[in-house]
Amino acid sequence: MPDVRKLAAAGGASLALAGTTKLAQERLKHDVRGRVVIVGGGTAGISVAARLCREIKTPDVTVVEPSGIHAYQPGWTLVSSGVFGKEHFIRREEDFIPREAKWVRERAVGFEPEQNRVVLESGRGLGYDYLVVCPGHQLNYDRIEGLNGNLGKNGLVSNYTADGAEQTWRAIREFRGGTALFAEPAGQIKCGGAPQKIAYMADSHWRRTGVRDRIDQKFVTGKPAIFSSPYYREALEGVMERKGIERILEHDLVAVDAAKKEAVFAVKNGNGEVKHKTLSYDLLHFCPPQSAPDFVAESPLANEAGYVEVDKHTMQHVRYPNVFALGDASNLPTSKTGAAIRKQAPVLVHNLIRAMQGTDLKIDSKDYHGYSSCPLVTDYGKMMLAEFDYTLKPRPTFPPWDHDSRKETYPNWILKTRILPAVYWHGMLKGLA
Repeated sequence: MPDVRKLAAAGGASLALAGTTKLAQERLKHDVRGRVVIVGGGTAGISVAARLCREIKTPDVTVVEPSGIHAYQPGWTLVSSGVFGKEHFIRREEDFIPREAKWVRERAVGFEPEQNRVVLESGRGLGYDYLVVCPGHQLNYDRIEGLNGNLGKNGLVSNYTADGAEQTWRAIREFRGGTALFAEPAGQIKCGGAPQKIAYMADSHWRRTGVRDRIDQKFVTGKPAIFSSPYYREALEGVMERKGIERILEHDLVAVDAAKKEAVFAVKNGNGEVKHKTLSYDLLHFCPPQSAPDFVAESPLANEAGYVEVDKHTMQHVRYPNVFALGDASNLPTSKTGAAIRKQAPVLVHNLIRAMQGTDLKIDSKDYHGYSSCPLVTDYGKMMLAEFDYTLKPRPTFPPWDHDSRKETYPNWILKTRILPAVYWHGMLKGLA
């Protein structure tokens, strides 16, 4: 099979030169173009597409997304704790692509920003005047040695996919005693609270079924703290203490021995040297290492860390002014959550339209200040809503007055289980919220 990236690099005017290959000439005939091209049809991509189609009189919007299904990923914790089945959070992608937009159901594999061109998996090129990059986060299960072929079996689970959430609930439901590890990687992940939320819900289930006193439960994170915002961190540490969950910090899962039920963690000492520590388990739930997709990380759009390099307030690319990015694949220094995207999307659309009108965003722009939110379920019927911005200070949607936003409440649980999914499907993805 020909290397599509090399073929794409041969695009543009050079294809008109004598000596171009027949394959390249044939591919050029099938190249297409859109005024605004959005790479990614998840939360960010559909939200932006919907807003553009509402705000531009004659939109020319193209969405590049290979998947035919659309999932509400914040629901996986509720699936993995038995509150809902996975089908509750899955819809058809075609139901949310705006009718005014074109859908290219194909995978993007590269960017050529100098030629204003996205390279598609088929080898076709997709030209653009303006580009929005939001393909989400990549789950790198292959970075954990020994995992291949063992995931979802014998107490080794991860709830970051629909099937994984079902497997996690089965493992928690059938667990009767022993050591239960809940592991979080050192690097960036989507929904920073997810690895501990399932730990809380597992504890709650085991208490309900009378087996908790037979379980040694540990939360093991590669990070120096269990939560980025100090204001909420203290409260969450209190939750772990109340539930008897041991915290182990700066231990990054790197390998498993499924036959022996052993997990290997990389641990840095004071000199920065990495040593390895092995912990035995009977049940291991882990959050996989994550990154921006490879085709983003390897592109000219990325920074050294592999994320699309944009201004953190305007979301405009720092080198290519007709390129914007939001969501998980961007380098915005805030938590990677759907709530963050809900605040990012209207700002990006405003600034993109202003750029299309010829406005210099360094002079006149709408700014995003890093708002993110993490709904932290801590028990059946209880949730803490952590809201903060780039400063990591609390930024509650509703002024607390006499209410401490760190409290775990039933109204927050209703917000998580009923209201937020409805806002997502009928508000965000329609460009209304």
